[in-house]
Amino acid sequence: MWCRSLPCVAALAACLSLPAAMPSLAGGSDYPQVITHALGTTTIPSKPQRIATVGWANHEVPLALGVLPVGFAAATFGDDDDDRILPWVSARLDQLDASPPPLFEEGAGIDFEAVAASRPDVILAAYSGLEQSEYDTLSMIAPVVAYPEAPWTTDWRDMIRLDSAGMGMAAQGDALIASTEAKIAEAVARHPQIRGKTAMFVTHLDPTDLSVVNFYNDNDARVRFFHDLGLASPSSVIEATEPGQFSGSISAERVDMFDDVDIIVTYGGPELLEQMRADPLLGRMPAVANDAVVMLGTGPQAAAANPTPLAIPYVLPGYVAQLAQAAQNAR
Repeated sequence: MWCRSLPCVAALAACLSLPAAMPSLAGGSDYPQVITHALGTTTIPSKPQRIATVGWANHEVPLALGVLPVGFAAATFGDDDDDRILPWVSARLDQLDASPPPLFEEGAGIDFEAVAASRPDVILAAYSGLEQSEYDTLSMIAPVVAYPEAPWTTDWRDMIRLDSAGMGMAAQGDALIASTEAKIAEAVARHPQIRGKTAMFVTHLDPTDLSVVNFYNDNDARVRFFHDLGLASPSSVIEATEPGQFSGSISAERVDMFDDVDIIVTYGGPELLEQMRADPLLGRMPAVANDAVVMLGTGPQAAAANPTPLAIPYVLPGYVAQLAQAAQNAR
């Protein structure tokens, strides 16, 4: 039995110590259901009726499956109208003729009181950065479905598999994966020039200091989405990847190591691109010199580059077209 009041949560959280394990899903539709993940083993005693989510975009799984969560995290990046809800989520709420539920503020960490107040039967967090202590506390509110291996490394397929299993809708989750894969294949088929090109996702370049290059690697969902689109990871990025990390960083003085990068994808707009071209170090990267750079801006498209069930259809046409133009420019 789960406690939904914060005093109870705080009192019991210190008593938990759950073992780490590889992810697994219980089969069938019988209850209790057992889901094993990186932070422990979650038992769901009966089919959940009230579903809350924390972390990035987990609410998109129930919404895509036609279920309105009782609460989910407010958008902190990419929102274009200050309603703290990304446009593809707003569009889905309109399709469901539903008003937004309470939004959890996560800028300073999980808002346990708000989550508890939503009285959930299950908390979905398959794509998140939950720490063990946060997971333990949330588990005193309701069963929690956490990430399968490491923080912020869950790809969109595993997000759907784990979150839909936590809802008792694993079969519907599999169908959602299949339909999403079909949409991706259709979009990619229109731009065959993308296939086989290498791509690097450079993250949040500081226009006031271009001396450091930060990048995501194959442990990050954004880079794995490259592979869905037919792009490959450069050997240089693979070799620069630290075990268990989803990002890396190097001095711009070493950018020559990225000569095998055909396409760069990064946040920001035209002004940043001009600074990259003018920079004596970044400007000599082949992708920059060849104008094979995709600038995502800082709005919805930037947020949608992190693939999620509702964002993928939203971003595909424009994103794939940009990548195709960059691939055309790459030499």
